[in-house]
Amino acid sequence: MHKRKSFTTFAAEKGYFVSSPSLNNTTFHSMKIQFCGAAREVTGSKHLITTEKGVKILLDCGMYQGKGQETDKMNRELGFDPQEIDYLVLSHAHIDHSGLIPYIYRQGFRGRIFCTPQTRDLCQIMLADSAHIQALDTTWYNKKMQRLKRKDYVEPIYEPEDAERCMHLFRAVRYDHDFQIEKGITLRLTRSGHMLGAAIISLAIEDNQQIKRIAFTGDIGRPNAHLIRHAEPFPQCDYLITESTYGDRRHPKTADAETELLKVVEQTCIRQSGKLIIPSFSIGRTQELVFSLNNLYNERRLPNRVHVYVDSPLAVNASKIFSEHLDEMNEEVQEVMRTDPDPFGFNSLTYISRAEDSKRLNDDPNPGIIISASGMLEAGRVKHHVANHIEDPQCTIMMVGYCTPTSLGARIQQPNLKEISILGLVHPVRAKVTKIEGFSGHADYAEMTDYFRCQDPQTMRNIFLVHGEYEAQKQFQAELEKAGYHDIVIPAKGEEYEL
Repeated sequence: MHKRKSFTTFAAEKGYFVSSPSLNNTTFHSMKIQFCGAAREVTGSKHLITTEKGVKILLDCGMYQGKGQETDKMNRELGFDPQEIDYLVLSHAHIDHSGLIPYIYRQGFRGRIFCTPQTRDLCQIMLADSAHIQALDTTWYNKKMQRLKRKDYVEPIYEPEDAERCMHLFRAVRYDHDFQIEKGITLRLTRSGHMLGAAIISLAIEDNQQIKRIAFTGDIGRPNAHLIRHAEPFPQCDYLITESTYGDRRHPKTADAETELLKVVEQTCIRQSGKLIIPSFSIGRTQELVFSLNNLYNERRLPNRVHVYVDSPLAVNASKIFSEHLDEMNEEVQEVMRTDPDPFGFNSLTYISRAEDSKRLNDDPNPGIIISASGMLEAGRVKHHVANHIEDPQCTIMMVGYCTPTSLGARIQQPNLKEISILGLVHPVRAKVTKIEGFSGHADYAEMTDYFRCQDPQTMRNIFLVHGEYEAQKQFQAELEKAGYHDIVIPAKGEEYEL
């Protein structure tokens, strides 16, 4: 095995803050974990384990999103050398967990990537789509710089060829199966209920003649997920790395999400004859919305004259993959399928791929629903739809998921907002902006705490909180302590711990 540069040296060169605190006041052991992303913030999930034998296992390789001009620099500065990574274990396909895989491939990573078959299938389309978006964004930016007679041009962090070539590194591992990565390292994937293919990662690693058990949640779904099977108990661990997106809040106990959605549709599309614009992640959230609208259509509560458009090439392809994995859907979907073989399609629904068809939607005077990516309003066609309808008081912008505080999706939800800049132009806000929590793909702090009852707190040595804003994490830390958990750590970016 080739000589490895230590993380401390690499981080010092990059200017990262690094420390190696002792945990539980115990003697240091040789196994280490380093938090290279999604530390005290949401997005950019990357956590690096180094075993006593020097084997490097990366948990997720996610892209930072919603950080404005900072995002490009943050994505290029990984905090580790990709050529040194032996294995990557991927929790799920969302870009903030998988989006930098083509980048580390471009930088020399040639290790194996382990994930569920569904995650592999989704990554094939999502990483290609990410490369395409980067190409468009950098072309637009460079043209702008050229008009301004400036020379600070940029290049995409990876090309479509990188997204295609990295796929040969993927190895599918089915749920609830002990898979030996190599001698002394066993992997098990358990359903996390967050999206199709999402998994809790459990690793059992021999270290100094001991077995150390590390679990990583990726993202945890809600107990009553709309489409997929709910999260299942995962093996007892010594060290837990868990997301904390909703660590400071409870989802409101509201009416059924479909009923809430129907109320907004009736008010906007029927009474006001306006457009309902729904920014939504192409994978998971869009399919949940379509399934709900399909149910309303079947029940004749969604009028035929209200046309529904899914305006996202990625969502079109993703919906096909969901249809290929209907065995992973929950009992509600299975029940619907007994009388409706296509739960993601109905007569007044149109999937749109071509850009010219997307543009025509903005000139269509008829009422309708447009579901388009991205969910945080940071990129994609939905920004144009919002820009074209934000000044129309008959229209509604409906948010259906979490948005990082700096994203356009978060800013547009500010109370009493009078105007907002979209695509470089300032627009008066006359459309209604609303939100439905019922479609959230993340469990809240009470739901996560309840889920962790499958673990014995006395057996666990530490819990690391990642993938959450710092204030939310501090509250989640307090809630977990109330529930009997102990030694809960909130690592900063670049921090290194010995296990």
